[in-house]
Amino acid sequence: MRVPEDRSRGTAPTASCELEIEPLDPRMTSIQPGGGMCMRLELVWGYLRRGYLRRLRPGYVQKMAALRQGDPAGCPHEVLDPRDLKFFRNRCDGGWLAQDDPFGWRNRLPVVREGLAEVILLGGVCLLLTVLLGFISWPLAGVPAILGLFVLAFFRNPRRVPSAEPGILVSPADGTIASIEQVEHDEFIEGPAVVVGIFLSVFNVHINRVPDQVRVIGIRYRPGKFLNALRAVSARENEQVVVRLQGVQAPHRRIEVRQIAGAIARRIVCFARPGEEFAMGESFGMIKFGSRTELVLPREPGMRIEVQVGQKVRAGTTIVARCSDS
Repeated sequence: MRVPEDRSRGTAPTASCELEIEPLDPRMTSIQPGGGMCMRLELVWGYLRRGYLRRLRPGYVQKMAALRQGDPAGCPHEVLDPRDLKFFRNRCDGGWLAQDDPFGWRNRLPVVREGLAEVILLGGVCLLLTVLLGFISWPLAGVPAILGLFVLAFFRNPRRVPSAEPGILVSPADGTIASIEQVEHDEFIEGPAVVVGIFLSVFNVHINRVPDQVRVIGIRYRPGKFLNALRAVSARENEQVVVRLQGVQAPHRRIEVRQIAGAIARRIVCFARPGEEFAMGESFGMIKFGSRTELVLPREPGMRIEVQVGQKVRAGTTIVARCSDS
């Protein structure tokens, strides 16, 4: 589907000018602004862990302090090692180089690092119930076993390699194209735009990926309802995080990705920070359980939408649009 040119209002700006980086929305108090039980438990565990490290492993604490880069001042608690930045990496510039991170191996697991707590806690409960019920009735034990496998599958982190074809924009999420809507004006695009809505069921991979090689211009959080993500009204009323992006290469196209919570999904994760650059297909967050993701593109000549309503898409690999001027 070729995007029609809007001659009455003009087309969205694609001039080769880089936008100024916006300050982080103060409501983005962490990478998971909606909070949640698992997050609270992890923060309590972190408090206990830091006490243990300070008292019993001072040498390790000194070593990690010497290796730390930048300033972790935006973190609300003491930062002793990379685990302390998990929920607050978007609020500070401090951190460790990959080779100095003793926990970097967690990024290579087939399960997304931001979902490890859920896998351990929920999966652990399911495993315990499976064992206990196994002594009573094997058929009953199958129920928590299946639920445990579902939790593990939900947080899976498959490797995705985008096409090297120039001038393409890839899907930011796995799921089904629920809508393709043309709007007269988008605030960030500053002109007419096309909004591609993607519904993610509980069986889809829920990791979000950037559609192009981009720089993060700004991130905005809006609390809201938790309506069924299949309904178009959810895009206006549900809790959401809006990630404003701009292409690194000319024509520095403006793009938005909206992470929208659903009836089951109540936890949006966005670990990107303003000014950070991402390669095409690189992950920047996820939405835990069912949800909706929207991709907002400028409505401009030379852009062709390559998907249609009802089509299945995969984040980082399915081509959503082709741009002839890239």
